[in-house]
Amino acid sequence: MTLVTWDAETIFRIVDVIGVVANGLLGGAVARSKRFDIVGFATLAIISGLGGGMIRDVLLDSGYPVALVDPAYLSGALIAAVIAYFIHLEGRFARRALALADVLALGCWSATGTIKAAAHGLEIIPSLMLGVITAVGGGMLRDVLVGKVPAIFGGNTLYASIGFLGSVEALILYHVGHPQAGMAASIITCAVLGLLARKLGWMLPEPVDFRFTDIRLRPLSPKRSVQSLRDRLARRDARDRERERDRTRVEDDEDDEGDERDDEDLR
Repeated sequence: MTLVTWDAETIFRIVDVIGVVANGLLGGAVARSKRFDIVGFATLAIISGLGGGMIRDVLLDSGYPVALVDPAYLSGALIAAVIAYFIHLEGRFARRALALADVLALGCWSATGTIKAAAHGLEIIPSLMLGVITAVGGGMLRDVLVGKVPAIFGGNTLYASIGFLGSVEALILYHVGHPQAGMAASIITCAVLGLLARKLGWMLPEPVDFRFTDIRLRPLSPKRSVQSLRDRLARRDARDRERERDRTRVEDDEDDEGDERDDEDLR
């Protein structure tokens, strides 16, 4: 009896293709919502399913992107496009299936992108960055193609943050010699947290709306500053002169009253 051995490379390829199919289905669902034809379905499925991995491979500069040399990748994206074209993914069950496919693809690509970057000798931060780019790159390209703001830019439940957490898990387990466990941990974590974020509405905080409404900034100009000082001094001198005139007027009135009283006493 022959035993099938599952080495890390085989598992990596399977997980990567699963992510392609899952995100290809999401691209097909967007194409259906836009009422595209079969070309639109195929294009969005390919961009959504292969975009993140191709960005990863181009940044790693490790030869041709794997999606161009391994027929399983392009085939997976096209199969997803055909499924989305002929099957109307609508209703509660379909929405849940698409949500599950989304978070599974997030976990798959967070792991494979991070592990592939680490295997090429990148340090911790670049490896994590490539993991997140692999996970969200295809979806960003898909959204841009249909004229939408990419979902990861805000206003939606946690997504890229969860992918980053999955990348951290995959990288830790890769460096301790268990890349397969890292892939599994990333997929499970992203799936669980992604579904919980959708159900409970977990989101990152919005920008703080703190305004300095009473502060006016003016350009610093020596000439204007000197003129302003002169104006203030002139106004102060005018006020002093006005007060002096008022004081003199009051004293004159008091003297007149005193003279009148003296005249009355003399009478």
